[in-house]
Amino acid sequence: MTAPLTPPHQPSSNDPWQTPPSGASPVPGHEPSHGKEAATELRQAAVITALLTAAGVLLGLLWLWLAPRVPLISDDTAVFLKDSEGEEAVAADGTFVLLALAFGVVAAFAVFFYRRRGGILLVAGLALGGLLGSLLAWGIGVWFGPSSDVVARAREAGKGVTFDAPLELHAAGVVLAWPIAAMLVHLGLTALFTPRDPEPEWAPEASWGAGGPGSGAPGAPEAPGDSGAGAGESVRP
Repeated sequence: MTAPLTPPHQPSSNDPWQTPPSGASPVPGHEPSHGKEAATELRQAAVITALLTAAGVLLGLLWLWLAPRVPLISDDTAVFLKDSEGEEAVAADGTFVLLALAFGVVAAFAVFFYRRRGGILLVAGLALGGLLGSLLAWGIGVWFGPSSDVVARAREAGKGVTFDAPLELHAAGVVLAWPIAAMLVHLGLTALFTPRDPEPEWAPEASWGAGGPGSGAPGAPEAPGDSGAGAGESVRP
C-alpha cells in the first residue's frame, strides 16, 4: 500500500471545490464594485430629482403667462361666468399639459445623454422630479395668479365689470403628464440607442472532454470492452 499523496490535514491545491481563503478575491484585480456604482447612481438620481423640481418654477411661470383667463362678472348679488359656453377653464388645463409634456421630453433627453447606461434609480429620479416639478408649477401658478377670494375681487371690480377668475387645474391628474412623458421617452431612447450585451458563448459539452470518447477525460463514456478483463489479461473460454 502506498502513502496518500496529500496528508489528511492539508487540502489539495487542485481541488476545484476548495473554499478560497477568507478575504481573498476570486479574481485578482477584479474586486466587486456594485456598492460603489449603486451609491454613485443614487447620488445622480438625487441631483436629477432636485434639478427637475427646480425646473417646476419655470413651468409654473410659463403656465401663468400662457394660460387663458376665465372672465367673471358680478351683479352685486352673485358672481357669474361672463361666457357660460367658454372653454377657457379647459384651455388652462390643456396649456399645463402641453407645457408639462414638453418639459418631460426635454428632461428625458437630458438624462439619457447625461448617463446613457440608464438605471432604475435614474428613472425613479426622473419620475419623482417630474412629479414634484409639476406640483411646484401648480402652486406657483395659483399663488402668483389672480386672487382666489372671488367675492372680494368682485366688490373691488364693481357691478358689471369683468375680472379674471383664479388660475387653477380642474383635473388634478394632469400633474402626471410630465413624469409619464419623461419615463416613456427615456425608455424609448434606451431601447433605440443603448448597445445590447453580447450573447454568451457556450463552452463545449464537458462530457466529451478534450480527447473525445474513451480518452479518460472526466465524464467521457467508457470504450467498449473496458469493463471486462484487465489490460494485458487473456480471456479463457
